[in-house]
Amino acid sequence: MEVINIEAQTFEAMMSRFEAFTQRVETLCENRDKNLQRWLDNQDVCQILNISKRTLQTYRDNGTLAYSQINHKIYYKPCDVEEVINKLKQK
Repeated sequence: MEVINIEAQTFEAMMSRFEAFTQRVETLCENRDKNLQRWLDNQDVCQILNISKRTLQTYRDNGTLAYSQINHKIYYKPCDVEEVINKLKQK
């Protein structure tokens, strides 16, 4: 094991920067959690639009409804679902 000596002032500067970094990471994580709560999954969208899973698949395939996929789970933005509702109302 190697021992390294640093000045107290340098150590305090390092700790200050590390604390600032930690706060930024925590802020980013909080914002990400809030944004993820707004996303909808397949079941939510099927209930909102009153459609089957197969119809939802068709909407994804033909580009009617935008989506994001993480691993095998599919998510939708509420604003994209609202656009589909408006398109269906116009027809």
